[in-house]
Amino acid sequence: MISDEQICQQIVEVISEEFELDPGQLVPTATLYDDLGLDSLDAVDMVVAMEKSFGVKLANEEAIKAVRTMADLCELIINLKKDLGNS
Repeated sequence: MISDEQICQQIVEVISEEFELDPGQLVPTATLYDDLGLDSLDAVDMVVAMEKSFGVKLANEEAIKAVRTMADLCELIINLKKDLGNS
């Protein structure tokens, strides 16, 4: 089973590759829109990249809209992976 820390590290790798960002910028407190400069179209690409990378379906629109920081994104994916493991 992949650890929470490994999930967050993989998210950093996927985001840095997908959006050509320096992994050093992708700290837990970094906001996706203000600090990293992502926009609503990037958010769609991010969802697709997360789904591919982790084999999860990001169908809960409210949960996705609540994601503001890298830490929020990590928490969302970790919870989805745990839900998958329990089903």
